[in-house]
Amino acid sequence: MADGKGHDQDLDLTGISEAYEDWEKDQERRREAAIRERAHFQGLQVDPDIDFYPEVADREPGDKNIVRWGFDIHPQVTFYAAGFLVIFIAATLIFPDQAGGVFSAILTFINEKVGWLYIIAFNVFIGAALYFALGRYGKIRLGGPGALPEFSTPAWYAMLISAGLGIGLMFWGVAEPIFHLTAPPPLFDVEPLSTGAARASLATSYLHWGIHGWALYGLVALALGFFAYNRGLPLTFRSVFYPILGPKIYGGWGNAIDILTVVATLFGLATSLGFGASQAAAGLNKVFGVPDTLLVQILLIAGITGLATISVVAGLDAGVKRLSALNVWLAAAFLVFVLAVGPTLLVLSLYVESIGVYIQILPEFSFWNAALLDTQWQQWWTIFYWGWWISWSPFVGMFIARISKGRSVREMIIGVIVLPCLLCFLWFAVFGGAAMNLQMTGELDVATAVNENVATALFVMLEAFPWTFFVSIVGILLLVSFFVTSSDSGSLVVDHLTSGGKLDSPKPQRVFWALMEGAVAIVLLAGGGLSALQTAAVATGLPFLFVLLIMLWSLKKAFDEELDLLESHYDEAIFQAQHSGLIERLERGGDK
Repeated sequence: MADGKGHDQDLDLTGISEAYEDWEKDQERRREAAIRERAHFQGLQVDPDIDFYPEVADREPGDKNIVRWGFDIHPQVTFYAAGFLVIFIAATLIFPDQAGGVFSAILTFINEKVGWLYIIAFNVFIGAALYFALGRYGKIRLGGPGALPEFSTPAWYAMLISAGLGIGLMFWGVAEPIFHLTAPPPLFDVEPLSTGAARASLATSYLHWGIHGWALYGLVALALGFFAYNRGLPLTFRSVFYPILGPKIYGGWGNAIDILTVVATLFGLATSLGFGASQAAAGLNKVFGVPDTLLVQILLIAGITGLATISVVAGLDAGVKRLSALNVWLAAAFLVFVLAVGPTLLVLSLYVESIGVYIQILPEFSFWNAALLDTQWQQWWTIFYWGWWISWSPFVGMFIARISKGRSVREMIIGVIVLPCLLCFLWFAVFGGAAMNLQMTGELDVATAVNENVATALFVMLEAFPWTFFVSIVGILLLVSFFVTSSDSGSLVVDHLTSGGKLDSPKPQRVFWALMEGAVAIVLLAGGGLSALQTAAVATGLPFLFVLLIMLWSLKKAFDEELDLLESHYDEAIFQAQHSGLIERLERGGDK
């Protein structure tokens, strides 16, 4: 009897094992089918099949829009945002001298009066990201329990990395480590150009490009994706505040939130485009002898903005996705080349060692704001970076949200933070480490070139490598490709916001916002150069910082509501959705 029961049990376990294997294969087929058969989308449209809030179930994205002359616009958001930008452009062009003084005064005020707020806020973002990902909220899935990803994991990473990094890494990958090597942050008690300064240099670069910024991107993407896919609201920033504002998101408060989002996004993108144009001009000067003048930089912005409009018109599948893949392959080849022909072992050793320094000093450095020191270091570095990350967060967050349906909170937060951070660290270790080695061994004076014109840093370093001409051209092409990707992705986001989250806005409207981005970048360069670009990022980031902090409270309220469902009758629905194939097989008694 006992043997018979044991034998039956073995047979039952075998049947369950085979059923589970079949279920895993079925899940893999479903995932592949979801990626292969998803409808191609031209913009950032989301068309969820859920009306979670009955009081706004009759509202549709863009249902109050003005449709005329090839445009389909939300009147309040578009007119106020565009009006502000037109006034800014006109005032800067009419009063260029006064504009430079105003930019400087704004930057100084923010650093002296509210710099501490930026420092605190970004630590809050890290804490919130870990809280949502590692706690009980981690099982929540964008799109519901049965949702499957619309992009493969490699394609997902390629797009989020390309949109979230791009020009910034190209511009600062060499320049920032060299700056910190020759003038270490006051927090570190090390001599310039010493080995201690080299470690501190990379650790500081990691601080500015590490978990602080990527945690913010993950949170914004999570909030936007959740309210679009799980609550059926438009993929706009106003939707994130429904738990607080309720139906009022469609009124004045919601309009104000989206207007601020549009302005912050455009200025953040313009900052990056300005950096990219100045670096591309420096590269053309080094390679072809083209004069590195403001006129050349303006022409570059105009030309590359034209390329971006072509990609914008093509849409997300045809334009942005292909460019993102091109960026990743070009960047990988560029990185491998510098690693292979440079001081490979030194760079790899420095990469590992500097990560250890970063982890060691992270708690103190994250909260340090030079309170007892008479220095402007924080103003020009950490405060600028935090403002820049904030101004990019609506754009990158919305883009990541659009491509992240079917991923859990835990998967999304960890995915958005871990791999991008490690890749950022590797980029700085390879390019910054190679440049610092050239400087410290006396082989090439990179620091002098950086101090004279920071945009030349990358191309000056490449002079010490073989095939300088060819590699410099690759660097320029990669810069242009990143430039176009950032511009067209940002234009899609801004266009989506100003159309009230409508599914597919007209192409002339996308072109208008792509041109507006280029215009703002040109005006900032003409009105104050690098200082104006930094001020634009920091100043627009300040008001939006409060929006982001309130966003965390609203997201927690929504997650609590979701967990109430998950932990009651909804748990069974999740199991049924995720294991339907296995349940069906077991109900048939394990027969194939």
